[in-house]
Amino acid sequence: MRPSALLPPFRSRRLLAATLSGAMVTGLCLAVPLSASAAELPAVTAHYDMTHAGNQLLDISGNGRNAALTGFTDASFADAGGDAVLRFKKDGYAALPKGLVTGTDNAFTVEYTVATQTATNQFGWVIGDGVGAWNTTALGNHVFVNPRSGESAYSNAVLSGIRVKSGTANGEVRLPNGGGLNPGFSTLTLVGNGNALTLYRDGVQISTVTHTSAMSSIIPSGTTLGYLGRSLYTGDALVQADVTDVKFWDVALTQPQVAESMPTAAAKAAANEALLRADLLPTVLGANPSASQVTRNLTFPASSNGVALTWASQNTAVISNTGVVSRTVTADTPVTVTATTPTGTVISFDFTVLAASPSADLDAISLASRTTENLPLVTKGSVNGATITWTSSDPALVTPTDAGYTAPAVGSADPFAGGGLVARPAYGDGDRTVTLTAQAVLGETTVEKSFTVTVGEHARSAPDAGYAAAYFKSDGDEKIYQAATSGNDFFTFSPVNGGAAVITSTADTKGLRDPYILRSHDGDKYYMVATDLCISCGTGWGPAQSEGSLKIEVWESVDLVHWTRTNGQNTGITINQPAAGMTWAPEAYWDDELQSYVVFFASRLYSDASHTNSDKLYARMFSVLTRDFKTFTSPPASWQDTGYARIDSTVTKIDDYYYRFTKNEESGAAGTLESGKDIFLERSKVLTAPTTASSWTADPNQTWQLTDTRMTSLETGQSGEGPEIVKLNEGDPNNASGDGYVFLVDNYGAGGYRAFATTGAEIASSSQSDRLSQRSSWNVRPVGGLPASPRHGAFVSVPQTVLTAMHDWTGITAVDSTTELTADGRDVEAEVTAADGGDVVGSVTFSGGDWSETVDLQDGAATVAVPAGIASVTAEYDGYADGLVATSTSAAVELQGGLELAATAATRCVAGKVQLVVTTRNADDQRADTVLQTPYGSKNLTLAAGASASTSFSTRAASIPAGTLTLTGSAADGSTFEGTFPTPAANCG
Repeated sequence: MRPSALLPPFRSRRLLAATLSGAMVTGLCLAVPLSASAAELPAVTAHYDMTHAGNQLLDISGNGRNAALTGFTDASFADAGGDAVLRFKKDGYAALPKGLVTGTDNAFTVEYTVATQTATNQFGWVIGDGVGAWNTTALGNHVFVNPRSGESAYSNAVLSGIRVKSGTANGEVRLPNGGGLNPGFSTLTLVGNGNALTLYRDGVQISTVTHTSAMSSIIPSGTTLGYLGRSLYTGDALVQADVTDVKFWDVALTQPQVAESMPTAAAKAAANEALLRADLLPTVLGANPSASQVTRNLTFPASSNGVALTWASQNTAVISNTGVVSRTVTADTPVTVTATTPTGTVISFDFTVLAASPSADLDAISLASRTTENLPLVTKGSVNGATITWTSSDPALVTPTDAGYTAPAVGSADPFAGGGLVARPAYGDGDRTVTLTAQAVLGETTVEKSFTVTVGEHARSAPDAGYAAAYFKSDGDEKIYQAATSGNDFFTFSPVNGGAAVITSTADTKGLRDPYILRSHDGDKYYMVATDLCISCGTGWGPAQSEGSLKIEVWESVDLVHWTRTNGQNTGITINQPAAGMTWAPEAYWDDELQSYVVFFASRLYSDASHTNSDKLYARMFSVLTRDFKTFTSPPASWQDTGYARIDSTVTKIDDYYYRFTKNEESGAAGTLESGKDIFLERSKVLTAPTTASSWTADPNQTWQLTDTRMTSLETGQSGEGPEIVKLNEGDPNNASGDGYVFLVDNYGAGGYRAFATTGAEIASSSQSDRLSQRSSWNVRPVGGLPASPRHGAFVSVPQTVLTAMHDWTGITAVDSTTELTADGRDVEAEVTAADGGDVVGSVTFSGGDWSETVDLQDGAATVAVPAGIASVTAEYDGYADGLVATSTSAAVELQGGLELAATAATRCVAGKVQLVVTTRNADDQRADTVLQTPYGSKNLTLAAGASASTSFSTRAASIPAGTLTLTGSAADGSTFEGTFPTPAANCG
């Protein structure tokens, strides 16, 4: 019977059976009879069954030795079938109070029930304090257990030891490798007795060692005895593990007592089953939103948390035993799926497979309300596979699906079948709106849905005036940093943002590596993609390749200062498949044929999502397509698979060919490729063409032809990766030929990037018999001019506005403009230029006296005819809606070569008839001979300088409509005038 009033509210089911013998609970002594074979247990000094209250991990022994929690929330604790489990996710630890172990002798026992699949440098628990580096005095003396180590001598095994520094010796003594954890939850018990440490796994001894250290040298003098989940070694990760029970004794338990104390196998199996169910469901569901809304294939992993699983479906016609979901069901269908463990435990999942509906495919489509890119008008539904055809209200603005589209013989097919190609309005013409209608057909059902999209005008462009870079620094500094050149010289980089990181990840693995910046096809924005990987968080290189992130981190920016996620969420985008082990070094390039971006990355591929096979695990390159860096094609296409490891591709296009630089990741030669850990070069006319072999004689019209290999190590003396190729700007002093390129290689073991200067012609002419890297012109530049110690990054050209924004670390500000005004007679022209030489649109307002007129710019200029009587004119550039070019005003221009005449018409009634009265004025400084022509006659007048005269015209009508008159004039010096003036309507009836 459980005394619930006296126990904390969230307790372990195994409490009475496993802990109360010999223990006092909150003043209530419970006598628990032992079986005849049970070993009598001494009282614990503390027992943590992962019950918590606020930031305290509660000691349920009654001794009041609660542990202080750091970094955890209520969400860190899970209910595993009635047992509380603290899910350590490298995000927190518990500080243990003094008194659990006294150190008066070497006798102690720590029992630790844990499950983890993470093999790395981590401590499950430690007695001792003082965080520091290996073999330093800052590192405190300690005894510890790592439940799953990543070190080569203890790979995936339990690592335990004791460390008391003496003189110059680090003083660490480790227990021999006794193997790893059992499937599910395992209980690791470490017993100290005299000069021996003995480690038990689930009650069975697996390792022991003798030592000469004393616990009195380990027990700290402060209030903290040690930690759960925190290592004392600087750089070690916080532990990643599920922990369900921890007990301490200040005595050495015997083997029978160790076996008696630990949670029962049944209790551990029940907790493991409950956690398995909770952990499995998200993995099994994959892209499905819930178990009651299944439309896509399920993923049935072969194991979870170290426990093998066998899957079976109650209705294989609807959900197969491998997770394939039927899309032919005509009614929502419930299906039970079971996963069976080797011990016979059955875990059941109830799914509902929704009836196939083309409406679901249309509802899954998300188009941006405003676009500056081609649109992903998919032709196959992502939910049920309906056939989708698009029409457009303005095909000249956005193309519809091409009914006659034929897939190419080589490379990726266009998943949009010619649809979604956008013809953006010119800069200054403004945005335009289009309605796109998708018709989805599935079986006998046809549905339609319309989308309204605004197509953004082309943005302002300007000549490139410098370069920007993005990079990370080291395995211990996995954040994105940026740099920019001082001007239009590639080798003048310096850090921006005061040298501080630009983007620090708080999501996914919390590490960012291998950033790559791509300027958009139209040149008016930048996309950045990066690897989601954090080695400094404690991830070993082995797990990073076998269980690495399937996401890439993606942002966009117009100024390289302010970055926003393309998906609008603080998380990466999954582009890889469940069977993949990692998603490394993503890059992107524009495909002229597909009119889409191709994103490519390195990955290890397993046979299935269980990642259980150990063959064919070399890295290879895959590709996906995107138009908006938000939605990507799936699954990834195999892009490079030659049977040898290769990673880190980068691409540029020169004339009709794409040129691809890639790293040979093998430790040595890889078939035709000569040297491992170095860069090779290939070319092809088809960007997405698959590569199955490295061949000098391959047809570049069909695949990729090898044109160079072992390109850098003979020059740099170092292994290289992360190649980058940059076309130099016009006007860059390093670009004397006008065809200049800089090739960069990351010497990851020797300070980062080194540069080679070359040309497009040299790259394009490389061949087996005349390799670029073997020419006398191929020389690595001296160190200098690049960002300090950059690792695997990107380099991109930028206009002056972006360069200034980066150095000032502000947004883009308006550039200055100059307005110049010229006159030809009474015709005047204003020409507006921007300080950066870029586009200028908008309007100009001409002014003189009380007259003004606004005219739109055409190719940076505007013209107007100035009315008579205006002797001086100025022009003001009014700017444009985007505010990217500042306003400016011209100097005044004096008009020459014309008489200054004017006429004003009025009416009066004479004997019931309308009479038109015209007053003519001569504002010039010389006499003018004039002619007035009206619908009611014409008259000649001579006007002295500055004179005026009135002339009457009889209309002989009781009413007249509004009209015009013409005034012409001439002077003795040849000056002339011709103008039209209004006449008013009148009624004398």
